[in-house]
Amino acid sequence: MAHDTAHHESNIGRIWKVFILLSVVTIVEVILGIIKPAFLIETTLISMKLLNWIFIILTIYKAYYITWAFMHMEGETKGLRRSVVWTGIFLICYLIFILLTEGDYVYEVFKAGHKSWDF
Repeated sequence: MAHDTAHHESNIGRIWKVFILLSVVTIVEVILGIIKPAFLIETTLISMKLLNWIFIILTIYKAYYITWAFMHMEGETKGLRRSVVWTGIFLICYLIFILLTEGDYVYEVFKAGHKSWDF
């Protein structure tokens, strides 16, 4: 019975650690979104502002950590961890690539005046 209590207390501590880490990352995102430092907005990397890349990276980090902590991936075999986490990261990166490529193309078409901004 005493063993169960010690294990339960360690889980409570772990939950607080996860909560604090995710809260800090979210607070950093909110502060960057409110302040919007000029050097992060003026600097572009692959046709997108550096601030947007920071948001994407922090969001992927939070998704990875949520998967790691709440789906208990740290206790699984290496193959299962890789198949779950790497697949998700690949799909997120692929989606970002498609959205940026198509969004940039649509922007350039409308900017060049081939179509009008009716929406």
